[in-house]
Amino acid sequence: MSPPPWVLAITGASGAPYGVRLLELLARQKVPLYLIISGHGWRLLEMEAGISSEQELRRVTGGDWSSVTVFDDADRGAVPASGSAATAGMVICPCSMGTVAAIAHGTSRSLIERAADVTLKERRPLILVPRESPLSLVHLRNLIAVTEAGATVLPAAPGFYHRPTSVDQLVDFVVQRVIDHMGVSVELVPRWKG
Repeated sequence: MSPPPWVLAITGASGAPYGVRLLELLARQKVPLYLIISGHGWRLLEMEAGISSEQELRRVTGGDWSSVTVFDDADRGAVPASGSAATAGMVICPCSMGTVAAIAHGTSRSLIERAADVTLKERRPLILVPRESPLSLVHLRNLIAVTEAGATVLPAAPGFYHRPTSVDQLVDFVVQRVIDHMGVSVELVPRWKG
């Protein structure tokens, strides 16, 4: 019996390379995935990573999407919208502050928002990777609300103790933290040795 899929969403926060790298690693590891990309997520993928289509995204992430099922964010009745559809949890990487606000207040206006709402109500892991600076009081309150509801807020804030020499190494630092919280065994960056 295959494990339940993770829902992976990419939204319109700056930080598209984090989502692309995470998708690449999970697809290469054959982790079952439900992939949802918001309209603003596509805009950022094109702006920050030069990716403007699903075919380009597939090519950039290794080509083999045999473990990936793609859903349209506008389809609020798709499989990830129901708690009866078993999933391992959900990651939103990057996660816009608008998406955080929608999750904090349960608006469920899109498939991404509904899938996150379902993930929380079913008490499954929900990992949010916001990339915003500075944070307003509204942002902070929404982040507290989603944390109190059970989400893990994992800011896209790379460390420097491993002495990165490239943007890719900074991206991998954050992605390593995400996959650690997903329970996926992949070693991208050196661990802290003290």
